[in-house]
Amino acid sequence: MTRTQIQLPDELYQRAKRFAAQRELSLAEMTRRGLELFLERYPEDEAQDKTWKLPVVNGGGIKVPLDQLHDIATADQGRPKKAK
Repeated sequence: MTRTQIQLPDELYQRAKRFAAQRELSLAEMTRRGLELFLERYPEDEAQDKTWKLPVVNGGGIKVPLDQLHDIATADQGRPKKAK
């Protein structure tokens, strides 16, 4: 087993000591269990294997020419079209 030191904010340390005492655990045992739980939830290989990919959005295949986009949006909102 390896010994280590950690720094904790005073409030967190006090809360952890109370929690451990209520469950008749040492602070070291509670810390080990907490680390094991954390590492089970966030497995190491998942983060390493995933590379970020640009999300692909299916737009439904509707294509609108840019020069008509303003007119379509205006008509959709029920406003009269601008004179060109």
